[in-house]
Amino acid sequence: MPDRSLVVFPAYRDNPFLNLMLLAPRAARWHVVEVLRLEQLEQHLGHLGAGDVFHVHWTAPIVQRADDDLDAARARLDRFRGAVDAARSRGARLVWTIHNVLPHDARHLDLELELNRYLADVADAVHVMNRDTAAAVAPYYELDPARVVHIPHPSYQGVYPASVTRAEARAALGLDASDTAVLAFGQVRPYKGLDVLVEAVRRLPADVRPVLLLAGRTAPEDRDAVDRVLGDDVRVVRSTDHVEDVDVQRWFRAADVAVFPYRRVLNSGSLHLAASFRVPAVLADEPHLRAEFGDEGWVRWYDTADPAGSVAGVLAEVPGEGAADAAEAFSRRLAPFALSRRYAGLLSEVVAEV
Repeated sequence: MPDRSLVVFPAYRDNPFLNLMLLAPRAARWHVVEVLRLEQLEQHLGHLGAGDVFHVHWTAPIVQRADDDLDAARARLDRFRGAVDAARSRGARLVWTIHNVLPHDARHLDLELELNRYLADVADAVHVMNRDTAAAVAPYYELDPARVVHIPHPSYQGVYPASVTRAEARAALGLDASDTAVLAFGQVRPYKGLDVLVEAVRRLPADVRPVLLLAGRTAPEDRDAVDRVLGDDVRVVRSTDHVEDVDVQRWFRAADVAVFPYRRVLNSGSLHLAASFRVPAVLADEPHLRAEFGDEGWVRWYDTADPAGSVAGVLAEVPGEGAADAAEAFSRRLAPFALSRRYAGLLSEVVAEV
C-alpha cells in the first residue's frame, strides 16, 4: 500500500483538469483521496500527518454556499481553518492552486478575502497557472514569491474523441461551407460576457455576419435572460445542456474561432480546449493574460475599453491556417502527462522540505 496521502478538495470527478493533473501522482503511488464536502474533508484531514499533502483548489465551497447566511459561512471558515491547522501541526503540507482571483459571484466577500489571505499565509506552495497571478491578486492579498510555483494549465491532447471531420461537424450543426462560425463554449454564466459577443456579431454587416455557436449548460433560471441577449437578429446554433465528451469535438471542429469575452478570468480550461482542437481564440487584452499568452500567434486580442466594437473588428477577419497550426503547437507543448509529472514533482518537493 502507498504510504503518502494526497487529499484533494473540492474534487469534482467530472472535471478533466483534476483528472489530468492527478495522473502522475497516482502513477507515483500517492493515495489520492477526493473530497467534495467540508464535512468529509474534516474527517480526512484528521488522518493526515508527516509525508501527506492537502491540496485545496476552488475555495467557493467553503464560504460561498448559496444556502448559508453570514454566521453559517463564518462557522464553515472556522471549521476549515481548524482542520487545516491541526493537520499542519502533525506535519501535513498544504498546496493551494489559485484558479480565480476571487470566486465568481461571491456572496460573502469579506470572508472569502479572509480565507484567501489565510491560504496565502500558510500554504507551503502556491500553484499558479498564469505566471502573472501574483500581480492579478495583489489588490486583495499578497503571495510570497518564494512559495509560488508556475505550472501551466495542461492541454487536452488525446483526452476528448476527435473522430469527426470539420465537414461532418459543420453539416451536423447546419452550417454551409461559406459560413464563418464563432464559438462560445462552456457554462453560460453572466460574468462570461455573452452580451458583448452578441453585440459584436450584431455590429458586423449582415452579409458577412458570422454564425454564433453557443454550447454549454445554461441554468434554467438564466435561460430567459440569455434569450433576451440573443434576440432574433443573430443566427445562433445553440445547446443549453451539458455537452457530453463525445460531442465536444463537434462544436470545436465546426468553429473558425472561439471568443472568450469574460469580464473576469484568470485561467480558462475552455481556452486550452480550443487550442487542442486547433481553434484560434480571442481574449481580453488584460495584463495577466498578455503575460501568459502574449507570444502566441493563435491568440488575438480585443480592447476592454470598447469590447463589443473591438471584438467586431477582430471577427471581421477570419484566422488563417497558420493560426490553427500555432494553436496545435501550443497545445502539444502543454501535453497533459508532462505537466502532471511536474505537479507530482512539486508534491515530492513539498513533503521533502524540512
